[in-house]
Amino acid sequence: MNIDQKDIEQYLSEVKDAVEKDNYRLDRNARRQGNLQLFLDYVIDEAKAKEIILSLTAMDFSEILQNEHKGYEYEQLYVFGKDVVLLERTGTEKKTVSLYIKFNKLENCFVIVISFHEQKYPLTYYFK
Repeated sequence: MNIDQKDIEQYLSEVKDAVEKDNYRLDRNARRQGNLQLFLDYVIDEAKAKEIILSLTAMDFSEILQNEHKGYEYEQLYVFGKDVVLLERTGTEKKTVSLYIKFNKLENCFVIVISFHEQKYPLTYYFK
């Protein structure tokens, strides 16, 4: 897949615009255990998560995936990674945490943050 950096910058600009307007949702349900776990393991709240999302750049981009859920195969999911320093919830250590962040930007400019958790495997960054 040939992806242009300008396209990713445009996509991120639209995502950030939605996030700034609180026109987004960070999935934290039973199917998103990793997202829940991040908030249990580290001192992080919605405001910090929003700050991390707004700090993303095209350099943090990894890949575009097709949505595999039945009825949503036309949707493209954008994957980013970001190293952030977070305070462990149990203990006193600050730790650099590599995050896996996956977005679904809907046509009505509503953004669903599908994944927002520690990376299970190191990401490959498209522009690095």
